[in-house]
Amino acid sequence: MIGYIIRRLGQAIIVMLLVSMLVFLMLHALPGGLVRSQLGPKASRFAVHQLTIEEGLTKPLPVQYGIWLSHVVQGNLGFSYKQNTPVATLLGEYIPRDLILAGAALFVAILVSIPIGMTQGSRRNSAADYSFSGVLLAFYSMPYFLIGVIAIVVLNIWLGVLPSTAATFGQNIGTDVKVLVLPVLSLALANIAYFSRYLRSAVIDNLQEDYVRTARAKGAPRVRILLRHVLRNSLLPFISAVGISLPLLVSGALVIEVLFDYPGMGLLFWDAQQHRTYPVLLGIILVVSAAVVIGNLLADLAYAALDPRIRYD
Repeated sequence: MIGYIIRRLGQAIIVMLLVSMLVFLMLHALPGGLVRSQLGPKASRFAVHQLTIEEGLTKPLPVQYGIWLSHVVQGNLGFSYKQNTPVATLLGEYIPRDLILAGAALFVAILVSIPIGMTQGSRRNSAADYSFSGVLLAFYSMPYFLIGVIAIVVLNIWLGVLPSTAATFGQNIGTDVKVLVLPVLSLALANIAYFSRYLRSAVIDNLQEDYVRTARAKGAPRVRILLRHVLRNSLLPFISAVGISLPLLVSGALVIEVLFDYPGMGLLFWDAQQHRTYPVLLGIILVVSAAVVIGNLLADLAYAALDPRIRYD
């Protein structure tokens, strides 16, 4: 197990280095150059020259990458002249809100999709299976923003039970939960459909295995067979699906935040691209890439913990 963890950590580090190289090249491909993009088109030549020297941009490209990477490792992602704040400080204010939104959506999606997938798989071709499949297929086919728009129309405009904006999140603890419901629901619905379909297929496959027939022959109750045997083995592809979905979850969170005016990195990314605040844009790209890599690493480790055979492959 330790060897497997070390190998996966090594792979994750390599991926992050490749991502950092890509972000570094994107920095040097900015319109007008890195310094001009930070200071703006109206910056004086003296200011441009001074910042060029300070950033070490007169040195060879590999040396610049080493300097930049050392800054990133120390938490220095650049400076946002629009907000007059270091990018790392700015992201530090927004990342916790993203973790709350994405974490809550993922928790709800996993919590709801497991009983749905188990019900569909254990009652294949029943009325419940067909009903769930029809509804979930509709959500699975919709993009996040469309689900969010429908949620606003139904729960805010028609029923008036939930607010359509989450801009006040963090300002009033008493209303935080209420303003989070629509963003979390919109982000979770598509993932519920995705996860439950994976679990349904896994349950159907496992119900045909010899160990299930043996348990039935010994007189084990159906509920015990499903929960103790079938569910655990079915969680392996389910965890894989969760890991694969992380990039989509992150990208969906960016869209949902803009739609619901949620004060997270998605809204910050939208504002940064509107005002061409490139250090903020690239800082968000780097942080999101790291989150996806770490999320997939955790999914792989959980997969190995459930299936001992993977540790030695």
